[in-house]
Amino acid sequence: MTESPLDPHSPEADLVLGPVGQEIVFENDRVRVWHIRLEPGEGQPLHRHDHPYLVVAVQGAKNVIQTVDGVKIDADEPTGGVVYRDPGAVHMLTNIGDTTYLARLVELK
Repeated sequence: MTESPLDPHSPEADLVLGPVGQEIVFENDRVRVWHIRLEPGEGQPLHRHDHPYLVVAVQGAKNVIQTVDGVKIDADEPTGGVVYRDPGAVHMLTNIGDTTYLARLVELK
């Protein structure tokens, strides 16, 4: 699977997007694994997932996903929880809870 660039005619084409996580901790030809850490009140910048992915909550928290269109989606992630998500959406993630959120995000190439 190859990464697909944004459609140059989409409203998202002018956005400056950040990385999926803070650090790539493992990568090969099949997967890329990101480390994500968000303190209470901290958020990730707008970003886009070009691959399907799994999120493994190492330390869970109460999070909110906000799409580029402003839609807010509750994303409570309990410790040890695993979530699969499809690629494509431009969004940001904010820890609205009172605990540090730690996760590994595994992109499937």
